[in-house]
Amino acid sequence: MNPCGASLLLALLTVAAAQMPSVPDSHCGPLSLPLLVGFVAADALVTLLIVGAVFVCARPRRAAQKSENSRVYVNMPGRN
Repeated sequence: MNPCGASLLLALLTVAAAQMPSVPDSHCGPLSLPLLVGFVAADALVTLLIVGAVFVCARPRRAAQKSENSRVYVNMPGRN
């Protein structure tokens, strides 16, 4: 998703959330600032762990080098 599309999606989600009716009997209190900061930090940490795992699993691997004696040559007596 390009940055323009992400900004548009964020703006649309903000407008949709602002139009949602609030429920007066919801038993949900406001989040404290330290709790909100903790949620954001944990989200960033988990995101970095996922990106790191994908990077490790997706990087190209080198093929194992075979020694000269392990190669099989056709029509060469004495080499197995």
